[in-house]
Amino acid sequence: MQIIVGLGNPGDKYIKTKHNTGFIILDSLSRQYNLEWHDETKFDSLLSKHEELILCKPQTFMNNSGDAVSRIMNFHKLNLENLIIVHDDVDLDFGVTRFGRKIGSAGHKGVESIIEKLGSNDFWRIRIGIGRPIDTRLDVENYVLSEFAPEEIEKINNISIEEFIKQSRM
Repeated sequence: MQIIVGLGNPGDKYIKTKHNTGFIILDSLSRQYNLEWHDETKFDSLLSKHEELILCKPQTFMNNSGDAVSRIMNFHKLNLENLIIVHDDVDLDFGVTRFGRKIGSAGHKGVESIIEKLGSNDFWRIRIGIGRPIDTRLDVENYVLSEFAPEEIEKINNISIEEFIKQSRM
């Protein structure tokens, strides 16, 4: 069994924000597989299942993502190599994707929370570039909570992560 966790913040207020890139990617994947989301309160998450794959959108706020991830990992007795985290990355240009394992959080609070709760960074990550603010007066915290433009949402929706999923199984 493999679990893919998209990072974001719960609630309508955050749906189209840059920090919800992980949720947006998982929503796109669930539509591709024609899956429905189910509220799993014991994991503080929305889950969707497809064969040997669990999609997870933690319903904790970003900074507490590790709580939900550790609960679902422990419940299913999954090893870290079966975990893929999908999240936004301000250090990558918009739309650029990077895939890796055993890398630091680079200041991403959701990833920091997961590393802290799991006691390791030995899991897969798909980082989706959202770029940095053009206006240097806008701090990163406010930038990641700003909404994507409609054409940006469309581009994010078209990012495929299936090749990364296959690579993580090798």
